[in-house]
Amino acid sequence: MSAPERPEFDHDPLEAATTIVRRRRTDAERVIDRLIELDWTIGVAESLTGGLVCAELVSVPGASACVRGGIVAYDSALKTSLLGVDAAYLAEHGAVQAKVARQMAEGVREAASAGGNRADVGVSTTGNAGPTSSDGQPVGTVHIAVATALGTRVESLQLRGDRAEIRTQTVKRALRLLLAAL
Repeated sequence: MSAPERPEFDHDPLEAATTIVRRRRTDAERVIDRLIELDWTIGVAESLTGGLVCAELVSVPGASACVRGGIVAYDSALKTSLLGVDAAYLAEHGAVQAKVARQMAEGVREAASAGGNRADVGVSTTGNAGPTSSDGQPVGTVHIAVATALGTRVESLQLRGDRAEIRTQTVKRALRLLLAAL
């Protein structure tokens, strides 16, 4: 018994097939999409992450529709002068505090005002990525805050890893906190 005859094709039928592969959207894409859907704007205040959160957001095409800008306030004096963080509190407790993250997120909403309108959302990061302890806080202590007109949410974390890993994890957690707040 011989094998059944196979039809002859001028081309490979599999090449002509259309395959649709949908990649998973990144958290930054989801944040930008949600902000655009709500017609909201965002301001970013960063210390620990040094601009990484804002960079992640603006890497998304269309981010200019909602990202007002970011402030890297690594120095405590900038946290006070640009973001309105309580100078006395900073002097007494240091920058690696949940209250500082809260005030940074709330302050960047005002700092990112345009046309008399505050940013609808403020997100902030502060913490200690090491290599040594500062402000009496162990390496890996991180505080992230998201502020909207509905209130402010702060997440305090104890992360593990080297300096780069802690900063990368902080960006991921900040995007997730934003998604939860939106």
